[in-house]
Amino acid sequence: MVRLLAVLLAAACWAGAAPPVYVALWFDTEDYVEPAADDAALRIANDLTALGVRGTFKMVAEKARALERRKRADVLRALALHDIGYHSENHSMPPTPAVYLNGLDYYQGAAEFERREGPGAIDVRRIFGVVPSCYGQPGSSWGPQSNLALRRMGITVYLDEGSQVSLNDQPFWYGGLLYAFHMGPYTLRASLDSNASVSNALKEFDRAASELERRGGGLISTYYHPTEFVTTQFWDAVNFSRGAGREPSQWRMPQRRTPEESERCYQALRAWVAHAKERPGVRFVTARELAQIYASSEPPSVEAARIREHLRGGITFLDTPAGALSPAEMVQFLLGIEPRFVEGPEARLSSTVESARVPRVAFDRAAKDAADFIRKRRALPSRVWIGSQYLSLADFTATLAGDDGRSPEVEVRKGALLFEKHFATDARRAFSWAIHPEGFNPVELMELGRLQGWTLKPARLR
Repeated sequence: MVRLLAVLLAAACWAGAAPPVYVALWFDTEDYVEPAADDAALRIANDLTALGVRGTFKMVAEKARALERRKRADVLRALALHDIGYHSENHSMPPTPAVYLNGLDYYQGAAEFERREGPGAIDVRRIFGVVPSCYGQPGSSWGPQSNLALRRMGITVYLDEGSQVSLNDQPFWYGGLLYAFHMGPYTLRASLDSNASVSNALKEFDRAASELERRGGGLISTYYHPTEFVTTQFWDAVNFSRGAGREPSQWRMPQRRTPEESERCYQALRAWVAHAKERPGVRFVTARELAQIYASSEPPSVEAARIREHLRGGITFLDTPAGALSPAEMVQFLLGIEPRFVEGPEARLSSTVESARVPRVAFDRAAKDAADFIRKRRALPSRVWIGSQYLSLADFTATLAGDDGRSPEVEVRKGALLFEKHFATDARRAFSWAIHPEGFNPVELMELGRLQGWTLKPARLR
């Protein structure tokens, strides 16, 4: 009887608890120029350990190797008590990822990303003894081709900040990865430059946490750079601004903070972490734990009629009580394929079919061919052939959704790609970073990003 009462009491408490609010606290650990940044990483790691909180330290490979060369085993040991992610091979030495990916197609870019960044991930694994839990691009140097390369490298979480793609200010599935990216009002941090702003930031944290509780739970993303705690300039801005290619012998040191200023910064972080930790219902999570607290990307089973009705209103993901479906998964459902993750199309094309209707036998043959393409290529086709003409993927999807499966002729419909509203439209602005070349405007990268939007859908807490 006592045991039963205890179980009932625990259940009652659980039922009345506020929805969970998670905090991902991550550090882009990148400065291999200023040795004082090593001590900053050590201090932060030790402070967090003392507070009983694990952060995610996204390591630049050259930074990890620099710690080895400087014989900073103390720093490596302190960081190893936390989660270790990956933050590129050398961060800001040109060419940066977006620069070398721009102009390459999806598969060429994935191969080039893996060639350039793969060895760094291997070094981080060698030094810390774990496969990096996540990746995040240097600065705004994002590229959709990295998604395929990262999956090949065994990295399944994308944790960073940027404006290229977003979804409901919370994590989402994109390109086969769990993205915690561009989370708007839920990307929060306490300023390191003013005690007054720290107080305001704590109030903003409480507001955001309360809002997430009303939404049923969610994630707050907080990031820093260890170098910020000891310098007033970013190490790369003084060496690699606008694509400059200085050799190590030419590197300049960033301006240092005074010891008193650095101590104020450490205390600001401690105040932020302590405040968040003390709030009921808040839990700090690492990037590795994000993959556990969010449900699998496996699509739920949904009736074809529901999918057809949804797609007739425009092509975008479908969110249901049982889970979410990406546009790519819905296409597979309607083609009679067991849905799984597939890459998006390689190109955006305009249909060449001119007639308003096509014969049933021709359309069914085209649908069968599209299904075969998806099964064998593990990607969506850019076009679906009907005789010597073709429908674009968007028009084929809309036509497939509107088909009753019985009429002797199938009405051709135009597809509206509603999911594209979740992508940046101004490439120059989305890739604005002091390290990119002057006027960098990678419209090709953003177009590839939108093409992979067929894989986009919200992630859901377990």
